[in-house]
Amino acid sequence: MMDPVVATLIVLAIITVGEVVSIATRAKVPTLLVVMIGIFILFKTGIIPSNIIEASTFAVVGAVLQPALLVHMGTLIPMKVMKSQYQAVLITLIGITISVFLMLLVIPLFFGYGTAVAGAGPLTGGLIAYLVTSEALQEAGLASLVAIPIIVLTLQGVIGMPLTSLLLRKHSLNLRRSMDAGTYVAAAVAEAKVPESEIVNAASEKKPLIPKKYMQSSFILLFLIFIGGALAVGLENVTGISYSLFGLVIGIFGAYIGFYPDKVLERANGFSIAMVGLVFIVVSSLASITWANIVSVLPAVATILIVGTIGLVIGGFIGSKLFKWDPTKGISVVLTAMYGFPADYLISQEVSRSMGRTKEEEEQILNEILPPMLIGGFTSVTVGSVIIASILVKTL
Repeated sequence: MMDPVVATLIVLAIITVGEVVSIATRAKVPTLLVVMIGIFILFKTGIIPSNIIEASTFAVVGAVLQPALLVHMGTLIPMKVMKSQYQAVLITLIGITISVFLMLLVIPLFFGYGTAVAGAGPLTGGLIAYLVTSEALQEAGLASLVAIPIIVLTLQGVIGMPLTSLLLRKHSLNLRRSMDAGTYVAAAVAEAKVPESEIVNAASEKKPLIPKKYMQSSFILLFLIFIGGALAVGLENVTGISYSLFGLVIGIFGAYIGFYPDKVLERANGFSIAMVGLVFIVVSSLASITWANIVSVLPAVATILIVGTIGLVIGGFIGSKLFKWDPTKGISVVLTAMYGFPADYLISQEVSRSMGRTKEEEEQILNEILPPMLIGGFTSVTVGSVIIASILVKTL
């Protein structure tokens, strides 16, 4: 058996390469894509042993911290930001709902209901939605479908990010035309003009229930987070409803009443470790996937990506019409479900910088697109997709 420290070092080295590529390409090549392809090739060529994740024991860390991470996700978006950005939130929810409905309607006609469920959760979200779906597929005896959510999770950003960039550029051209014509009114998007710092680094709305001096301790914060995580797991055992839903609700309510500060796991210095642990869990499933498995599900994955993306676009268009938004902006906000933060932030910056003819124009464009893009990503990836995946897997 490989030494756990060495095994962990090797996997972390691969993750680091993925991060370097992602940073160098400004998230055009997602970290997860590099990691998945790299580890799969290394597994199948025998360069690294297929039991390296087990040898590292690090996946256990991810499993233990998963309920805590869900509580943390519930503390990411303060109620006041969600209220001021309610249109972006509702358009995003409309988009992912229609996308899931369309997948459940079309995919079973060709590949079966289980395949539709396998792709729906991950397409509308991130790692947590994948883990919820993957665990449920294995419990339902559908291990042959586990390759579907992991491939969807890996490839969705490759489709979503360039499409978003194209649409935001068209929206920016519309903004420039209205600026040139003197018809652009910043107040028209007042509900969207929440400062970036308030979204990314939002403070708790309520006075802390626990004195602030104690909330500076990482140990105390971790204890409070695990109270929520343990409560979520306990409620699942009692009700049969996934602890992922309870974890989100506990985080949202805890932040609202001041029991948790915002971004609580980051404040406890545990977020990075938790995310690395989740990546270890995700890549562990690659050991049992063969080339034949991948080839056999590629038609299903391609259909899921196409149908799901069409659903997001249709949902974004309908939501935009309901709230009188430019569809290019509304659809872009919904498409954040396919990649989330920080890609939504980087795309907004890149578009505003390339489309603004002056510094003032660049700032106006960024103020217009960045807040709803961030809220769209947080809404879908942190909340919407987890709820959808948790509900769908119960129907298997």
